[in-house]
Amino acid sequence: MEFALHPDTRIFKRHKLSEMTQEESWEQKEEPNEAEPGGGPAGDRGPVEEAAQEMMEEEEEVSAPKVAIAPPDAPKKEHVNVVFIGHVDAGKSTIGGQIMYLTGMVDKRTLEKYEREAKEKNRETWYLSWALDTNQEERDKGKTVEVGRAYFETEKKHFTILDAPGHKSFVPNMIGGASQADLAVLVISARKGEFETGFEKGGQTREHAMLAKTAGVKHLIVLINKMDDPTVNWSTERYEECKEKLVPFLKKVGFNPKKDIHFMPCSGLTGANLKEPADCCPWYTGLPFIPHLDSLPNFNRSSDGPVRLPIVDKYKDMGTVILGKLESGSICKSQQLVMMPNKHNVEVLSLLSDDVETEYAGPGENLKLRLKGIEEEEILPGFILCNAENLCHSGRTFDAQIVIIEHKSIICPGYNAVLHIHTCIEEVQIIALICLVDKKTGEKSKTRPRFVKQDQVCIARLKTAGTICLETFKDFPQMGRFTLRDEGTDFALVQILHKLRLYTFYSALFYEYNLHLHLNIKKISLCIHILHNCTHFYAFITNVDK
Repeated sequence: MEFALHPDTRIFKRHKLSEMTQEESWEQKEEPNEAEPGGGPAGDRGPVEEAAQEMMEEEEEVSAPKVAIAPPDAPKKEHVNVVFIGHVDAGKSTIGGQIMYLTGMVDKRTLEKYEREAKEKNRETWYLSWALDTNQEERDKGKTVEVGRAYFETEKKHFTILDAPGHKSFVPNMIGGASQADLAVLVISARKGEFETGFEKGGQTREHAMLAKTAGVKHLIVLINKMDDPTVNWSTERYEECKEKLVPFLKKVGFNPKKDIHFMPCSGLTGANLKEPADCCPWYTGLPFIPHLDSLPNFNRSSDGPVRLPIVDKYKDMGTVILGKLESGSICKSQQLVMMPNKHNVEVLSLLSDDVETEYAGPGENLKLRLKGIEEEEILPGFILCNAENLCHSGRTFDAQIVIIEHKSIICPGYNAVLHIHTCIEEVQIIALICLVDKKTGEKSKTRPRFVKQDQVCIARLKTAGTICLETFKDFPQMGRFTLRDEGTDFALVQILHKLRLYTFYSALFYEYNLHLHLNIKKISLCIHILHNCTHFYAFITNVDK
C-alpha cells in the first residue's frame, strides 16, 4: 500500500505530529539513508509502513513503483491538487486506487496482495480503496476518515489526489482537503437508490459541491460512477437522469454548467473510461478521465504576487516545520517572512516541495517549510505566512455578502454559526443586517431587513470570536470567501466585502439598537424627537412650579 501513498500521508492519516520521534527526521543530511519503497528514508516509517513491511517479508517481495526522475534541465510540470468529493460509498477511494494502478504508482502484484487480504475479511470489492485508506479503522469500516494523499503524473502535469471523507461526521476534514484543491472531482453513484440518497437533503453530494465552490474550486468534474452495476448496465437514460438533477443545483451553487462542469461516466471497480475509452458506452464521445485532466488549461498563477501560505499543519522535527499549499507568490531558502496574525518574523531554513528539497517554490505547490524564529506551539491551523512588504489583513469584524443556500428558519442579527475560511475554523456572529441584494440586478435595498431567509442574498456585518486572517474577495478570492455552518450543515456562501478597523461610538450605538430592538433609522429619529420634546416639557413644568 505504501507504494501508492504520497509521503505526506503519514502526517494526514492519523499520525500525531507532536509525538514524532527524532528518528522520523524530515531531512537527515549527516548520514543519508537508502530510500525505502514508500519514498521516505530508512527509519522514517510510521505504523502503517512498518506493518506493510512485515507483510512483505512474510509473503513475496513487492517491487516499488518506477517513478521517472526528470533531468535537472527539464521544465517543471504544473502541480495540480485534485480533491475527490461526494457522498459516502460513492466510490471515491476505489477510483483513486484504480488511478494509482493505471498510472503505474501501484503495481499488479501489490493489488493482488490487497485483493487477497480484502477477501480474507469479506471485503472483496474494497481492495482498490486500500491504496488510499491505509489505517485499520478505515479498512475495517470501508469509510475514509481523514484526507488521504497520493500522487501521479501525466505527460504534462503532476497531480496530488486528496481523497476526502464522504461521511457527514467528517465534513470538517473534507473542508480541509477542499481548501487545498485546484479542481474537484464530484463522484456520483449511478446505482439505483444510491444517487437519490446522496443527492437528497441530508446527503453529502449537495454539501460537498457547495463546499468545493466556497473553497475556490473553479473547475468541477462529475464522475458518474458504478455505471457497470446491474441496476444501471451503462444506461444512457440513467446517466442523463443524474445529469438533469445535478445541473440546476450546481448552477445555484455558482458553477457555470457550460464552462465549469464536465460530466463523464465511469466504473472505478473495472477502470472503464478512466484511462482508455470504454467499449461498453459508445454513446460517450469525450475523453476518458485521466486524458481529460491532462488536457485542462494551465492555472493562471502569478509568482509575482504577495506570499500567501495558509498553514494546514505543523510539527517539531529538528525545528518548527509547517505544511501548506502556496496560494500566491514565491518562497526561497533563507527568505524572511511574517507569520500572521501574531506577526512573528521567521526565516525559511529549508523547504521541500512534495518531499523533494528545493531552493525555490512557486504558487500551487504543496510545501514543507522548516522555520527559524517561532515555536511550534505558537502556530495554529489557519495562520498565514506572508512577506513583510505585503501582509494579509487580520481582524474580527467585517462586512460580507451572504448567499443563503439552504436554511429552514429565518436568520436575524445575533445569529451564531461556524465559519470555515481557507484552513481556519472559527465561531462567528451576524451582528447586523445591512441590506438585501437582488439576485438578478444586484440592486441593494434602501431599508435594513429585520431577517433573511433561504434563497436570499444580503450584506451583513459579522464578528468572529477570535482574530482571523482574511482578505477581500475582490483582492484575493481564495482568502475572501468562506462558508457558514450550523448544526453540522452548510447553509450559506459568503464573500468578504471589506474589513472594519474601527467602530465609532455612534455607529456602535446604532448597531446595538439594531441588534436588540430591530429599529430602523426612522424609529431612532422618532425616539430622539420624543426625548427632545420630553426635555422641553420638563423645563416648562419646572418653570410653572417656580
